[in-house]
Amino acid sequence: MQSVAAFTDTYLPTVNGVSYTVQTWRDHWRERDGRMDVVYPGTDEYVPDEGEYPVRSVSFPFYDGFRLGVPRVPSRVEDVDVVHAHTPFALGLSGLRLARRRDLPFVASYHTPTGEYADYLTSRDSFERRIESLSERYERWFFGRADAVLCPSRDTRDHLRDEVGVDTEIVVLSNGIDTDRFAPADAGAVEAFRDRYDLPDGPLVGYTGRHGFEKNLSEFVRAAEGLDATVVFGGDGPAREELESLATDLGVEAHFLGFLPREELPAFYSALDAFVFPSPVETQGLVALEANACGTPVVGVDEGALSDTVDDGVTGYHYPLGDVAACRAAVERVLGERETLSASCLDRRDAVSVEHAVDELASLYDRVCSEKGY
Repeated sequence: MQSVAAFTDTYLPTVNGVSYTVQTWRDHWRERDGRMDVVYPGTDEYVPDEGEYPVRSVSFPFYDGFRLGVPRVPSRVEDVDVVHAHTPFALGLSGLRLARRRDLPFVASYHTPTGEYADYLTSRDSFERRIESLSERYERWFFGRADAVLCPSRDTRDHLRDEVGVDTEIVVLSNGIDTDRFAPADAGAVEAFRDRYDLPDGPLVGYTGRHGFEKNLSEFVRAAEGLDATVVFGGDGPAREELESLATDLGVEAHFLGFLPREELPAFYSALDAFVFPSPVETQGLVALEANACGTPVVGVDEGALSDTVDDGVTGYHYPLGDVAACRAAVERVLGERETLSASCLDRRDAVSVEHAVDELASLYDRVCSEKGY
């Protein structure tokens, strides 16, 4: 198997879709006796494992919890066969520099449309549109220099090709989830989870992940008004205080649990009767697939990658962005069909597994290496 250097601006101890994907791919690559080094922004809160190379980092003042690595290529990753960038920014540029200097195959993953976060930088519409335009120009330049670009969904591929204008090869490849970890928890584990977080009896509907304003989570809280169910939020982020206030104002019973240890997530998902995902900015929505793998159907907004990730009547239901009443109706429908939807979710576990994703990744690496003459 090829030796790979993965460059990412998001990694542990931050827990999100990108850091999870990089770590999971690295772990499964090593299980196959391959080498996948990770170059990431260092922090005192995380002690690197073998094959992890932190670089000096600085905080990003406009996005809480995000750090930028100072562009650098550690000498111990110089001898790899493939460079894989999981970011177009600081450390992604380091990866591109390494690939160019040594004429190595360069693969890039498109995890997040950078223009979606322009509202963190300014509240003025004219400036926001300008930032979005500059972001797309930069993405076109960066991803246009890759030998192949990986997108986790068809929607993301179409955005990158048709709206951003990237003309290099774009491959749709699900990030995959660890189906050994994400499986239905037994009744005892679910009961213990509910007791530990003092969750009441009765239906639970919830979400876990970053509480960012771009995630549109207030739509979920508004839709929960009048539902015969308790709302449960795992995770944290800048929108949390606003969400708590909104729930109080609407009289919605909502429990905010904060960041959950990864080992508790299967019990969290299994305890839910519906996972509600109103975010229109997802490139795949891994938490939706994790919920499905635990047998929990998803109510997802019919925007972005969630249009593909959620299969109506099979793994959950969609609703139109901005339609609070339709979101509420979709949650009620899922609650009424929970048992049937749960069974069909479990039937699809193998198709979304990280093992399948890594098989496809290995084939891609083989091909780009062959095209480079390696």
